[in-house]
Amino acid sequence: MNAMTSLPPALADESYEMFAETVRRFFEREASPERVQEWRDAGIVPREVWRAAGDAGLLGASMPAELGGGGGDFGHEAILTREVGRHNLEGWGLAVHNAIVLPYFLSYANEEQKARWIPKLCAGEWICAIAMTEPHAGSDLQRIRTTARREGDEYVINGQKVFISNGQNADIIVVAAKTDPTLGAKGVSLIVVETADLPGYRRGRNLDKIGNEMSDTSELFFDDVRVPAENLLGGVEGKGFTQMMVKLPQERLLTALLCQGSAERALWLTLEYVKEREIFGQRLFDFQNTQFKLAEMKTETTISEAFVDRCVEQHMRGEMTTELASMAKLYTSELCGRVVDQCLQFFGGYGYMTEYPIARMYKDVRVRRILAGSSEVMKMIIARSL
Repeated sequence: MNAMTSLPPALADESYEMFAETVRRFFEREASPERVQEWRDAGIVPREVWRAAGDAGLLGASMPAELGGGGGDFGHEAILTREVGRHNLEGWGLAVHNAIVLPYFLSYANEEQKARWIPKLCAGEWICAIAMTEPHAGSDLQRIRTTARREGDEYVINGQKVFISNGQNADIIVVAAKTDPTLGAKGVSLIVVETADLPGYRRGRNLDKIGNEMSDTSELFFDDVRVPAENLLGGVEGKGFTQMMVKLPQERLLTALLCQGSAERALWLTLEYVKEREIFGQRLFDFQNTQFKLAEMKTETTISEAFVDRCVEQHMRGEMTTELASMAKLYTSELCGRVVDQCLQFFGGYGYMTEYPIARMYKDVRVRRILAGSSEVMKMIIARSL
């Protein structure tokens, strides 16, 4: 299936092709079905696999070479994220590490902090996370209750976070906290927490989910956690909400790329299956219903690919709007859910068995309509532009 290897027109360049091939070979070598099942069973991707990804040049692909990165751009992150979907590795938080958290450091950390943090993250020596969501605040981030109180040259952080990807593995976390609880969104700041041997910091449960089992999605607790005041990203209190709003469109585009890759994989797996499976004396593929359903899904997936490719191109030119990113995330997450569900139907009872990739995908993709802003929130954002 051509969609499994094609790159967007904006990425029709030898450097992107070489990176895409590197990613595919790495996943084929390091993420065999047997190893991935071990990660699912353990509820976490081992740190040595992260180090291997760093050695292969997958981590920090868009970070400057002088900071240990690949010297690339968002196009490289787009390739990596789509391949994660195409290889059914949704639970491995590569996009969170690479293209969600690292850009905060590149944009808002000072030069000394960049030199201290980014090379370790690009090498896979450290793993990063961002802690926004709380038990009482999901998409409505201005309602967070975690506080960061200034005491001399330190911030004292208190609060609880939940649903944090890479939470068990994380060595460094960007924490959204209220430095002034009286100011609503204007009182939110982002503070960097280095977790090693940190008094008051505690990892809670590695949460039990209905899919993405290899993702160490965690609760985090902060009880009078003291961090240097210089770890305030951007150097000025009250900028955190704006910083998150600036970065969230890229996160939503990454989710769209992940969904696109998963929809392509589901269609590819199903085409392969129906051309081999026989029922009532003929291949399942030879039934008109099968052909029509697959034709519909291929059409929708191809249209979606063109739209997502256009969004990638606009984002690389600095022209992607919040509304466009929200449309991409809304459309692809809903489409991915439909495609995977319809594809599973063709597998019959086998599609309900978790040993089949389509069954694992069915569980994994459901959360896409929730994370990075639910479908309902995406509709609200889009509606504001009407």
